Amino acid sequence: MRKYFGTDGIRRIANTELSPELVYKVAKAGAYVLSKHTNKAPTILIGRDTRISGTLIESAMVAGFLSYGANVKLLGVMPTPAVAYLTRKLQADASVVISASHNTYEFNGIKYFSNKGMKISDDIEKEIEYVMDSGKLNELTAVKDKIGISEVKTELLDEYVYFFRKNFDDNIEKHNKKDFKVVIDTANGATYEVAEKIFSTLGINHTIINNKPDGININYNCGSTHLEELKEYVIKNKMSLGIAYDGDGDRCLAVDENGEELDGDKIIAIISNYLKAKGQLKNDTIVTTVMSNLGLNKYVEENKMNLIQTKVGDRYVLEEMLKSGYNLGGEQSGHVILLDYNPTGDGILTSIMLIQAVLESNKPISELGNLVIKYPQVLVNAKVSSDKKYDYEENAEIKEAIKKLESEFDGNGRVLIRPSGTEPLVRVMIEGNDKKIIEEKAKNIANLIEKNCQ
Repeated sequence: MRKYFGTDGIRRIANTELSPELVYKVAKAGAYVLSKHTNKAPTILIGRDTRISGTLIESAMVAGFLSYGANVKLLGVMPTPAVAYLTRKLQADASVVISASHNTYEFNGIKYFSNKGMKISDDIEKEIEYVMDSGKLNELTAVKDKIGISEVKTELLDEYVYFFRKNFDDNIEKHNKKDFKVVIDTANGATYEVAEKIFSTLGINHTIINNKPDGININYNCGSTHLEELKEYVIKNKMSLGIAYDGDGDRCLAVDENGEELDGDKIIAIISNYLKAKGQLKNDTIVTTVMSNLGLNKYVEENKMNLIQTKVGDRYVLEEMLKSGYNLGGEQSGHVILLDYNPTGDGILTSIMLIQAVLESNKPISELGNLVIKYPQVLVNAKVSSDKKYDYEENAEIKEAIKKLESEFDGNGRVLIRPSGTEPLVRVMIEGNDKKIIEEKAKNIANLIEKNCQ
């Protein structure tokens, strides 16, 4: 298990668990690992979301990078996918996003991206951790004219806006309708400014809510983790579509004209249907994680597509897409990767693709959402000893109970057992036709795991 990095970078309470001293070490070690094969002073981009601690963490990172001898371009408040895009476009050696994504304001985090604009691998994170704790950091100190230089480059946000104009302006203009109205919830986060620019540039009739960040209201009862206000706004104002991003802008969830939620599974289905009709869905294949709803599996089967599932985490989805040449993947949580455009989840890009699909279909979004009929899904946590989280895999009694339950479903249900990456828990997820029955079955399996894994 890694000491600092979790499933999505480093994420902790800012200025205590994520102290400036720790950030400085992460920056210095990261600059070394990500640029050790270059023969020049590396250039690293830094973007952040709107948290009050953002500039504190940014300052510590800049100090670490400059101390190593790296040059820094400060992008200011900028969505994660925009930083990833600019990393490739500017041919930077690496980049960092300072954000805790959908978490509340007191958290902050660090996500590294490689020179290809992709989240770094588990192996590279382990190497950074090794350098941090090896005592090697003092050797990585630039002196005299080798000390790095930082510069503020917030105007580069316009490059990201131009990316959308270049790729989508003509098609949106061709199919746009004045009565097609979109409301966008930016979660008081990193998309609060750029979403307005992009939707205005494309001429989409839109309203933006929760776009007045004050440092502590990011994700507060808004955005992709709190859709209640968006649903109410859509119904009250008779909007065609509601869009919600998370704090760093790499996720997108939606609400149809009736106020019903469209999660990542449904959004992926709509976009895959759109791309397949145009002959643009590579190998007619979608890549998702094992947490995707069984309803998505059924949709894929019925529409003669292929579904490949990975372990949880959008980085693993991307790895599979790159390995096998697929161009659409994502997670139920709203991370959607459109690899023809950007190698990371991109909330604004996802919403523009969704809007294109709706406009060109000439159907209400609710009708497109019915491509996936979702199965009830129940998640129960089994509390176990930290050193026995994987014991269920070899326990005969547990294995037999799971096998028996799966046979009862006969293809219309699913059992997924997954140890938590951060807590002494084993997560039991069951899908099936009857929610009451699967709740009981999930509790039974969880109790069995607790009994055998203490």
